[in-house]
Amino acid sequence: MDQVEYRTIRAGAHPTGEVTDRKSRFIAQLAGVSTMAEADAFIEQVRSLHHDARHNVPAWVLADGRERVSDDGEPQRTAGMPVLEALHGAGLADVCCVVTRYFGGTLLGPGGLVRAYASATQEAISAAEREGSIATMTLVTSVVASVPYAAFDRVRRLATDSGGHVTDTIFAEDVQLQVAFRCGDEVSFTDALRELAAGEDLCVVHEPTFSEF
Repeated sequence: MDQVEYRTIRAGAHPTGEVTDRKSRFIAQLAGVSTMAEADAFIEQVRSLHHDARHNVPAWVLADGRERVSDDGEPQRTAGMPVLEALHGAGLADVCCVVTRYFGGTLLGPGGLVRAYASATQEAISAAEREGSIATMTLVTSVVASVPYAAFDRVRRLATDSGGHVTDTIFAEDVQLQVAFRCGDEVSFTDALRELAAGEDLCVVHEPTFSEF
């Protein structure tokens, strides 16, 4: 995975944005999702809530690159794609957006539809920014180091100097420090600790995962 950082909607938040064009209402709702099933569930939730609307246009994108859109009866590429492009433009992933349209009786034309669907999505993203509903997810590597008590303070400083955050400490026969690093930054820490331990490997390096850092 080339991506090392993305933004998403915090769990439980559903920011909303709305625009009106020639009496048609476009209501965009966002949700954080991490799987196709979660995206489908949110889409169905919005469709159930707005069952009387003419269109409920969904778009979602996951952090692994999978994405899907539907125009839900609107002319091809006038609805779902503008929503998806607004999500991409905001650097969002693991996110689903559904834009509900209540038809106002006047046809907007392809250009008008593209603008309205994109604008409603952007309004929801702006609301998420204002509400603090957007979280930045970073590719993080967790390292667990087991060190003698006498080396504890020195290793903790070494972790901090290498850009890490100590997330947990267990005091047992030795001291176990769990340290989170931005992916790649852990190398300087593990190399320095190996040198400090005269070549002995005191670290367990876990697979990178996305989390807030």
